[in-house]
Parts: sequence; structure tokens; C-alpha cells
Amino acid sequence: MAKKTFEQAMKQLEEIVQELECGDLPLDKAIKKFEEGVQLSKLCAEKLDETEKKVSILLKDQAGHVFEKPFIAEN
Repeated sequence: MAKKTFEQAMKQLEEIVQELECGDLPLDKAIKKFEEGVQLSKLCAEKLDETEKKVSILLKDQAGHVFEKPFIAEN
């Protein structure tokens, strides 16, 4: 799979989900789309992990000590 940005992978994953949800694909194509979706999902997870690590690096103080701030999601 060619290198994709997180946004490209998410867009393609959303398209695959729509195709699979419509139920019009033959079984062979549906399985291939599912496999492609799993690969894209893994790519997105890896990119999110990389980003999390970069954010941790950015949260180092001047003395080099890493501090964490909990993420509080708004509901």
C-alpha cells in the first residue's frame, strides 16, 4: 500500500464502509474490501500512535522531564 496520510486513509476507509454497508458487492469483492479496510484501520492506528508519541515529546519541560496531561473528552 502506498504511503497515505491519516486523512487519506480515513476517507478511503469511510468509502469502504459505505460500500460494504450497501450490500451490493459480490462476496469476493466484499472480502477484498474488508481486507483493505483492515489494513487502512491498522495504518490509522499506527499514525495515531506516532502522533501520541510526538505529543509526549512536545510536553517535555526545559529540564527534559516529561509530564502528562490527561485528555478529557467532551461528551
